[in-house]
Amino acid sequence: MSITYEEVRDFIYSENRTLDDKDWDAWVEHYDKEAEFWVPSWDDDGELVTDPQSEISLMYYARRDGLEDRIFRIKTERSSASSLPEPRTQHMVSNIEVLNSSANDAEVRYSWLTNSYRYKTTDTYYGTTFLTLVRDGDGALKIKSKKVVIKNDCIHHVVDIYHL
Repeated sequence: MSITYEEVRDFIYSENRTLDDKDWDAWVEHYDKEAEFWVPSWDDDGELVTDPQSEISLMYYARRDGLEDRIFRIKTERSSASSLPEPRTQHMVSNIEVLNSSANDAEVRYSWLTNSYRYKTTDTYYGTTFLTLVRDGDGALKIKSKKVVIKNDCIHHVVDIYHL
């Protein structure tokens, strides 16, 4: 049986809830050990970059251990991009589409909006996310790859994982 829309929806909601709750360890558990996490930038012609290895990206982690390092830095305040106090965020997800699915993997697209509050200022981020989900050995869904396209790319400060 293929991965269902309901499984995908619940998984996406769970991942976003962990970001809002600042439950960093639970958040990173949504990712496969070999997960790629990519936030491409827009070039001068208004086109997304296509290669995270040779073009500038807003964020790129080739494996989950890069995300684990980011979480370590957030938790221990050892980050040059530190956001202290941490912003309060609210993630909203819509337009979830399962583009194709089998028993062991699924290609997914969804829209998102995140409001972030810090220093008496609210910032809004929005965009589209593309996921490849896989089932692990226990049958749980994990993110194998995640590409996050930020549509409002005129950003006034550092963007971090909890903004997306």
